[in-house]
Amino acid sequence: MSKHTITLIPGDGIGPEIIAATVRIIEASGVDIEWETQIIGAQALEKYGTTLPEPAVESIRRNKVALKGPLTTPIGKGFTSVNVGLRKVLDLYANVRPIRALPNIPCKYPHLDLVIVRENTEDLYAGLEHIVVPGVVESIKVITEKASTRISRYAFEFARREGRKKVTAVHKANIMKLSDGLFLECFYNAAKDFPEITADDKIIDNCCMQLVMNPQQFDVMVMENLYGDIVSDLCAGLIGGLGLAPGANIGEIGAVFEAVHGSAPDIAGQGIANPTAVLMAAILMLKHIGERDAAERTEKAMLEVFADGTTITKDLGGTAKTADFANAIIDKLKN
Repeated sequence: MSKHTITLIPGDGIGPEIIAATVRIIEASGVDIEWETQIIGAQALEKYGTTLPEPAVESIRRNKVALKGPLTTPIGKGFTSVNVGLRKVLDLYANVRPIRALPNIPCKYPHLDLVIVRENTEDLYAGLEHIVVPGVVESIKVITEKASTRISRYAFEFARREGRKKVTAVHKANIMKLSDGLFLECFYNAAKDFPEITADDKIIDNCCMQLVMNPQQFDVMVMENLYGDIVSDLCAGLIGGLGLAPGANIGEIGAVFEAVHGSAPDIAGQGIANPTAVLMAAILMLKHIGERDAAERTEKAMLEVFADGTTITKDLGGTAKTADFANAIIDKLKN
């Protein structure tokens, strides 16, 4: 069995609690991991004078894999998003958000299983904006052939690898004919190399309506950065919320796996946080590093705990503490 060194970023708020629970579960799966703990965000600003210190970035570059808890980003003031900064500095161009309904969690679509692939480096979400004159702000949307082709190919390669049948491009090319038009053109050019996979497209507003009415029609969806940010949260709502939605940020030199929800400072330290999202991200991480057997066993144990329904956390209608939930999964792994 190979040994893996993985960068561990506990994060803010409930981050350290859910990361600790997840580490215990992953270690119980038998994978040999040496965790290299680093800090970024508000804690790093206090210690290093920057939210993205070089030791943390260098650790991820060296290890090529990181597991990250949620970070706090001030709204409208303070420092810019550290998540965005991390994606930029490591060129983590593909954001992968699996959306899968879990047993015993009430939702309108109990068999939903789709994946959102979001371009991660450009578009309006990159935050290129400036004040033109007082009272007038300009945000710049940049779409490039390189990034659009790269993310489209990633979506098709992902679909092929995971045995999925269809990739849908989401866009607004009827209005933004040049920028979104370029994205759509790159998508269909990439599709030519994957003839066994169906390629189609949806305009973003129609797509949102279709997701609410009939999400089962989608399989893999690929889209620009801002659309992906919004649509992935919409889809998380279809299965019970962000607490059940993992995320992976993939690049050519590294990958960061994370919970996509916030740091929930109001419940930090109470031991009641739900670690499901970061655990599911860790399962994606295990697959990424070639530990597919451990990933599948851990996922099976987690699904059994959900199916049993007696040890789920307060946010999902149960009474279990964070540690209780982790212990229940560890017990299933050992049996």
